[in-house]
Amino acid sequence: MKAEGEVVMSWGLFNRLSRIIRPETGKTVMLAIDHGYFLGPTTGLEVPSKTIGPIAPYADALMATRGILRTSISPYGSPPVVLRVSGGNSIIGEELSNEGITTSIEDALRLNAAAVAMSIYVGSPYEHQTLMNLSSLVNEAERYSVPVLAVTAVGRDMKRDARYLALCCRIAAELGAHMVKTYHCEGFEEVVGSCPVPIVVAGGKKLPEKKALELTSDAIKDGAVGVDMGRNIFQSDDPVNMIQAVGAVVHHNVPVAEAYKMLQEAKKQKSSEKK
Repeated sequence: MKAEGEVVMSWGLFNRLSRIIRPETGKTVMLAIDHGYFLGPTTGLEVPSKTIGPIAPYADALMATRGILRTSISPYGSPPVVLRVSGGNSIIGEELSNEGITTSIEDALRLNAAAVAMSIYVGSPYEHQTLMNLSSLVNEAERYSVPVLAVTAVGRDMKRDARYLALCCRIAAELGAHMVKTYHCEGFEEVVGSCPVPIVVAGGKKLPEKKALELTSDAIKDGAVGVDMGRNIFQSDDPVNMIQAVGAVVHHNVPVAEAYKMLQEAKKQKSSEKK
């Protein structure tokens, strides 16, 4: 008999989640490289394979589309993949929230995805559509014990405060998402406390490296199980050492000042080796 509040998962679902969130630390560093599905050739990902190859080994999981997975990521020794399965919009379109499901669960399984991910747009013109998409995706994914990550996408006019993000995260969890990706904010502990599934924090726009490490540290201190960073890693002038610095903060509780110092020393070492 299960205890009150205990979540029962199938072995396969639990195993897939444990590939994304390290069992020894209970944390994860995800590398977001799915930007092209609506942004096209994002700065730093113009040639995806060139960017991804050196930094992928240091990620606990990659968040990618099936097109990039098939063409630009080696199947040999790759980290687990959280496969983005929503799309149908673009940065120049009329409404970013007008997304649909683009990839079947069967194709996700053929690609050996550890989880699937899609965006929801609470408060947008297509709110209902994206929430029903999430519900349908969870229904299909549950048949194969595949975890679903819901991304709380924020429209142009939405405020990223605790009240709004808590609403988004709770709705995602209520509809069956096994994990949620959202933004860090003031009062983030309230967001985590009201969401019954693990939360990872989005890196968002490119920040100075120390600020990105501070964001990482704050997210972990406030209850997130990890970060899903893209531009703050692959747009760094030293992506390999930047992702290692993020990992040190997430998995080893290394203080920001120490992690930043490690990053700067690694850069100096690399520069001296080139001379």
